[in-house]
Amino acid sequence: MRALILAVILSLAAPAAAMRARDVGIAPGPLPTGPLNAITDVPGVLVGQVTIDRGDTIRTGVTAILPHGGNIFADKVPAGIVVANGFGKLMGLSQVRELGEIETPILLTNTLNVPEAAAAIIEHTLAQPGNEGVRSVNAVVGETNDGGLNDIRARAVTISDARRAIATATGGPVQEGAVGAGRGTIAFGYKGGIGTSSRRTPEGFTVGVIVQSNYGGRLILAGAPIPPPPGKQAARVSADGSIMIVVATDAPLSDRNLTRLALRAMAGLARTGSAFSNGSGDYAIAFSTAEAVRRTAARRATMTAYPELGNEATTPLFIAVADATEEAIANSLLAAETMTSRDPATGETRQAVAVDKALVRRLLSAR
Repeated sequence: MRALILAVILSLAAPAAAMRARDVGIAPGPLPTGPLNAITDVPGVLVGQVTIDRGDTIRTGVTAILPHGGNIFADKVPAGIVVANGFGKLMGLSQVRELGEIETPILLTNTLNVPEAAAAIIEHTLAQPGNEGVRSVNAVVGETNDGGLNDIRARAVTISDARRAIATATGGPVQEGAVGAGRGTIAFGYKGGIGTSSRRTPEGFTVGVIVQSNYGGRLILAGAPIPPPPGKQAARVSADGSIMIVVATDAPLSDRNLTRLALRAMAGLARTGSAFSNGSGDYAIAFSTAEAVRRTAARRATMTAYPELGNEATTPLFIAVADATEEAIANSLLAAETMTSRDPATGETRQAVAVDKALVRRLLSAR
């Protein structure tokens, strides 16, 4: 009897699993997902998140994505970045474009805490064994502006917070919704956040996506237009805002084809009703974890030939990334809960409501 009572107590204390797109019938495309339907289905990829709630004004955080668990500076990964609209502060962009590689963890946070996130990456990198002589680090930090729910001017994310996100990054399930860098974000007038998804191609490759949704337009889920939150007219829901999309794959791609892969993530973003407005930052970063294309110190020290999946073989990966991006965005919205905060300037209560899951089901079933 005691064991039964304890089991009941534990079950009640455990947080309920967040709702995902497939729970309401959203499953874009023909390809199967990986076991977790997450970016961590790509071998070696790790994700860590630190969520910061302080009083009634701070709603923010940081999310770390590691291409592998080793010394990333020593064993760099090929990468590409695409900018659909550049109203953002993506640190590290120019060197990734120039050299076609990433040498650090990727951090996502709020707009005004990019410097702290970058400092955390630099400290982490310099502290890695073997990096004692390193004098230059290209920290990659993406951001969206969570000032609609968060006192962003307080710059609440510390270097320690960002380092903790890196240090606690693991494989396995990825928490979604109003967590990490998605704690204070808003999308289409609804509560946005962190979302992830993956796809497996017929050739056995995996493509995984994680997003930080904080953008606008006219929300569309699985082809069904979703009305704006109660009390808000569509014309008054801002089309501005930003989204960060991080794509991982174990396919052996060059930085050129990784840039092409990142571009196709924008197809998935467009399906959700993004306006790609003048005031939005729409970015996609793609990297390969394949060991054969990893840019190790030994390979960089000599002439090296890297294997490369041919152009003709990229189409399944393009389909995979578009579908996974669309689903990751849906997951970021459906997993998020309604959130309130106080505007530190006016004292007024601010709220971003969660998407009405029952309404989404009805609209999808009526198609």
